[in-house]
Amino acid sequence: MPTSSVARRPRLPSFSLQIVLALVLGLGLGWAALTLGPTADGGDNGLTVLLDTVGSTFVTLLKALVPPLVVTAIIASIANLRGVADAARLAGKTLLWFAITALASVLVGVGLGVLIQPGRHTTIARTAAQATSTHGGWLDFVDQLVPTNVLGLAVTIHEVDGALQSSVSFKALQLVVVALVVGIAAVKVGDAAEPFLRFNASVLAIVQKVLWWVILLAPLGTIGLVGRAVATYGWSSLGQLGAFALAIYAGLAIVLLALYPAILLAHGLSPRSYFRGAWPAIQLGFVSRSSLGTLPMTQQVTERLGVPREYAAFASPLAATTKMDGCAAIYPAVAAIFVAQFFGVPLSPLDYLLVVVVSVIGSAATAGLTGAIVMLTLTLSTLGLPLAGVGLLLAIDPILDMGRTAVNVAGQVLVQVVVARREGLLDQAAYDAPRATVPVSEVGSDTREPALA
Repeated sequence: MPTSSVARRPRLPSFSLQIVLALVLGLGLGWAALTLGPTADGGDNGLTVLLDTVGSTFVTLLKALVPPLVVTAIIASIANLRGVADAARLAGKTLLWFAITALASVLVGVGLGVLIQPGRHTTIARTAAQATSTHGGWLDFVDQLVPTNVLGLAVTIHEVDGALQSSVSFKALQLVVVALVVGIAAVKVGDAAEPFLRFNASVLAIVQKVLWWVILLAPLGTIGLVGRAVATYGWSSLGQLGAFALAIYAGLAIVLLALYPAILLAHGLSPRSYFRGAWPAIQLGFVSRSSLGTLPMTQQVTERLGVPREYAAFASPLAATTKMDGCAAIYPAVAAIFVAQFFGVPLSPLDYLLVVVVSVIGSAATAGLTGAIVMLTLTLSTLGLPLAGVGLLLAIDPILDMGRTAVNVAGQVLVQVVVARREGLLDQAAYDAPRATVPVSEVGSDTREPALA
């Protein structure tokens, strides 16, 4: 009996190529939606609504899975650290390199702000300035550290068209604190906590698998998010704030393509190998605009670069909530200088020093809040600059946030690689290994999966 030939499943383009194609398609659809303009009653046209729905649905799915991911990943990572020598030393070195790279990044931002002077090269009117409803302050950091409940949930009630509506959000830093306390307690309890740790590992594996399914939808999310940004903000806002956008993206490029490679070369590591390995996570960060949503991909690429799983499982969740060179270093530095120049407020050398200090030690205050906006208001309030300046920059924030988050993720991977190298933990062969293009059907798969177990 003749054997029937089995039809082979068509090989899909690589995940990276799908993201690039989706980016191009999103730009085209966004331009088409912008050309269509609003409806007769002033509302969004159907294409804009569709793009918004697709993009927001993708982000919502990511955010829904972040709380259980963060809690279970940190608890599991603390349990895994039992097998790592000098775990406290490793954690301290990680935080130290968070600060070192943040310091270098904010100095780049300050330098570009002074050089380009974006606040003196803008056509936007001062009437566009308006205070934001989201503020950041040093007390916010304390508030974020103290959990109001074990789930880290916050309920906000606001009025919409005369009706009260409530929304539930989570505070990421509170989740980190709860997970750290529970994880440490479980380790201290000893054998009695082993069933709990095994259950936690099982939940983590399940959450991770579901999150990988969501990540596979990233090309669709890219179309919606990019298209919506173009349709909503168009090119006029970007033109009015062109010098500011140039300064931000120039700073991001210098940090990503010059500072990070210099750090790698100083440690005898190949920048080419780093970018080949880290690129999927950097790309997903650009699309999702969420370090937390990119967390499983961040950890997977970190492990594939030769960082031990026990360390990566601890450092990746910590980095996703506190390590933000794009949002908390480059952006607030350039933005603060922009606001000062725009309103004609001179900055003294002490003011520039304050920008550096706030950016280096204040990034944790943004965890679980509104990211860069909170960090900006924290910086402006520390310098005594008008908070109304925030309203000037909101028009193009989604466009800038893509690049900021990509650099955030790149820095999160970099620090883990550098610390592992300095501590003699890095698998050099895995770091230098050639990496073939991975088809989208294999994204999230790993010979050592689950990647966050």
